Amino acid sequence: MVRNKIIVAEDDIRLQKFLHQYLTREGFNVMVVGKGDEVITACFHFQPDLLLLDIMMQGMDGFEVCRKIREESDLPIIILSAKDGNTDKILGLTLGCDDYITKPFENAELLLRIKAVLRRVKEFNHNKDGLNIIKLPGLTINRITRVTCLGDKEVKLTPKEFELLWLLSCRTDQVFTRDQLLYHIWGSEYYGNSEVVTMLVKRLREKIEPDVSNPYYIRTVHGVGYKLGVKAVKEA
Repeated sequence: MVRNKIIVAEDDIRLQKFLHQYLTREGFNVMVVGKGDEVITACFHFQPDLLLLDIMMQGMDGFEVCRKIREESDLPIIILSAKDGNTDKILGLTLGCDDYITKPFENAELLLRIKAVLRRVKEFNHNKDGLNIIKLPGLTINRITRVTCLGDKEVKLTPKEFELLWLLSCRTDQVFTRDQLLYHIWGSEYYGNSEVVTMLVKRLREKIEPDVSNPYYIRTVHGVGYKLGVKAVKEA
């Protein structure tokens, strides 16, 4: 059986050692990195299935590491942080991390959250509905390649931005509440923190809308949530 590979990016030596031992016992292939500016190179060589990323690291902080990885990769990222403020959580999630865990944490919770992220990624890639390409007026979304094109120009989307656009485009007649979008994209752990969805929609609109002040693709349904504002052509 192939073991999932995890990089632990953490500068606390004791926590490094513990996470390496604990996750190895749980069946993962683990690599440890101690400096932020070494994480991207480590990801390139180790090719992990998931990255556990501390925010406060030497060389480059976790937010900047996350931002740089998202420019090139859909690698699942879970941020580990002693900062439990809502602002940091929203920043991490809107930058494209898949989960945000506050230190100190329970071992069982960490393991469950890791497995939940890996499961959501697998389920999204499994393609239950049989759709591979969705075409909107002026916009093409390719699920296989994870490429979105506005006209003939590729638009760089984070994994969460892509999942939001794909979800809305698959269900063109449905109005999603913020809590529904939160559940579909991040899971039940963030139920009620709807500001994350508001920020995600804002960032996606900035990338695909011709006029952000008058959205064409993603419409706001006041008092309810969001829906796709155009017709979609779906291809297997």
